[in-house]
Amino acid sequence: MTANALRRSVCLALALLALFAGRPALAWPDRPIRMIVAYTAGGATDVTARAIAPFIERQLGPGARIIVENRTGAGGAIGFAALASAAPDGYTIGFINTPTVLTVPIERKVNFTWESYDLIGNVIDDPGNFAVLTSSSITNLDQLAAYARSRPGQVTVGTTGVGSDDHLAMLMFERHAKVKMVHVPFKGAADVRQATLGRQIDVAAVNIGEAQQAIKGGSPFRNLGQMSPVRTDIAPDLPTFREQGYPIEMSSLRGIAAPRGLPADVRERLVNAVRRAAADPEFVRAAGAVFAPLRYLAPPEYAAVLRDADVQFRKLWGEMPWGEQ
Repeated sequence: MTANALRRSVCLALALLALFAGRPALAWPDRPIRMIVAYTAGGATDVTARAIAPFIERQLGPGARIIVENRTGAGGAIGFAALASAAPDGYTIGFINTPTVLTVPIERKVNFTWESYDLIGNVIDDPGNFAVLTSSSITNLDQLAAYARSRPGQVTVGTTGVGSDDHLAMLMFERHAKVKMVHVPFKGAADVRQATLGRQIDVAAVNIGEAQQAIKGGSPFRNLGQMSPVRTDIAPDLPTFREQGYPIEMSSLRGIAAPRGLPADVRERLVNAVRRAAADPEFVRAAGAVFAPLRYLAPPEYAAVLRDADVQFRKLWGEMPWGEQ
């Protein structure tokens, strides 16, 4: 390259730099945001995601758009892994669910832990529950235990996967009731409900909000007990497991997170948008209509809950390694 050609190239490069330096950076978000849900369409997490997405869009401002994407399989691990490995640019967010986001890394090697994410805020806390068809003769937990005891290794229980809150609750019930049942994992709660309706499984281990939503929709389900410390507002007439003599407490937190490493300004906008969306009276009414028990947790509180739960589940793994079941 001649000296004149080199000078022309340098001048052109400097001119381009000056041109772009004078332009404001594109405001985030200037394209759709992907919201990953690790479970099937129609399940409780999917319903929550589609319910809250418009309210987050509203808080982010004109032009913001969120597209819900279901990435199912491996008990939620496929979706959680996709979220953890996405670019931390604010264009991929998603729901993470406890205990699965905690238990999967304990039981097998995956590319995520709960610390792989920038936490945006928890939205839902849905206690566990067992449900059967209304045509079943079983109306409470003692009757379920007696039924399973008379049919060792025959009573089938559908869950949302190995290490899920549903699966762990089943194992705890087996231990307390001194029975042995058959675990049948599915990709999501919607599949569990459908399998129950089709009489492919005997018991649906689904969260109380999910079950109440299905019953409202006409599904002939009978709830046997909620795994909350006290009765919830969405099922005030349903006894807890503890009330029935089974000291089991288990629930599913459903919170929003992003790949770790978000730009600070983007993270702040997302945190504020989710906080305001979760408190929006219109969203609160929408959540109540689908029996979604709200429990907003800001990122620091959310992190503390996940940290404590991780310790507890690692201890439980030492006592009852569920991955071997």
